[in-house]
Amino acid sequence: MKRPGGDFATQVVKWQKQHGRNDLPWQNTQDPYRVWLSEIMLQQTQVVTVRGYFARFLDKFPDVASLAAASQDEVMGLWSGLGYYSRARNLHRCAQDVVALHGGQFPRDAATLTTLTGIGRSTASAISSLCFGERVAILDANVKRVVTRVLGFDADLAQSANERALWDAATTLIPKRSQDMARYTQGMMDLGATVCLPKKPNCAACPVQASCVARKAGNPERFPVRTRKLKRSSQSIWLLWLQREDGAVWLSKRPTPGVWAGLQCFPLFDSEDALRAALSARLLRGLEMLPVFTHVLTHKDLFLHPARVEVAQEAMDLGAGEWFSPAQWEAAGLPAPIRKLLVSAGA
Repeated sequence: MKRPGGDFATQVVKWQKQHGRNDLPWQNTQDPYRVWLSEIMLQQTQVVTVRGYFARFLDKFPDVASLAAASQDEVMGLWSGLGYYSRARNLHRCAQDVVALHGGQFPRDAATLTTLTGIGRSTASAISSLCFGERVAILDANVKRVVTRVLGFDADLAQSANERALWDAATTLIPKRSQDMARYTQGMMDLGATVCLPKKPNCAACPVQASCVARKAGNPERFPVRTRKLKRSSQSIWLLWLQREDGAVWLSKRPTPGVWAGLQCFPLFDSEDALRAALSARLLRGLEMLPVFTHVLTHKDLFLHPARVEVAQEAMDLGAGEWFSPAQWEAAGLPAPIRKLLVSAGA
């Protein structure tokens, strides 16, 4: 593995200042709360999607204390539609830990930050380097791509020993001065997001192209190397959509762990027979089977079978759950496909 020539960090810092992203709403701040919030939201999610959620979260929860004091339902309601809902549960728990264990102040070093719920090594390093100038490397998916290509690091990252070796290699590239860390860290993220792309990287615009091993070899898309592939699976779920004459719908909180854990949801069934068995003869007569549709998760395809029933105002024995008026479910934490169904029907 060849080390890059010249001052790699200086080139990245200079490029970021002139060509990097400098107008994102979570930039130009040393507030660890804002940086942490953006880092969690940006995991597995594009910047264009995060912008709106980030603004709404800050409006509702301007600091870590207000987020810690919120109910889980309030947090899940604001997160609804952003996906990967374990992030929201961990976000809430982390805020509570910061308040309870650290007096409402985020720790200033990456090692301590990693002890908090939902903060991994790369996220911790991003917070400590961007906000406090700590000399630590980050290795999110985009930065891994930059580092492996520049260094020609072709060891299989499916093996933990090689992952650790890449962390060591990335650490040798960071600036010598702590005051350069914020722009360097942002520069590495910007390179991975805008130049060193997974397919058809724009090598001509890269500030470190001269020292990039993968570019010289003519095969940057080969990196990073990871042999283990997660297998996709599928699952069929029947959704019982109970709606009263006044527009209220029956929702219950999903258990943890499991699909849509912690969110308010229609009752779920593994088969149409199981769904029908849960209904009285009177409700079965009004049962309407709606078209099946697919909801795609990261490693699973959900085939959803909605079954709608309009019910009278009288109380029903439906087990755990409650009726949500339109105003209530709009503010609740709902799975994206459930919200889509309700909105499309004008529930």
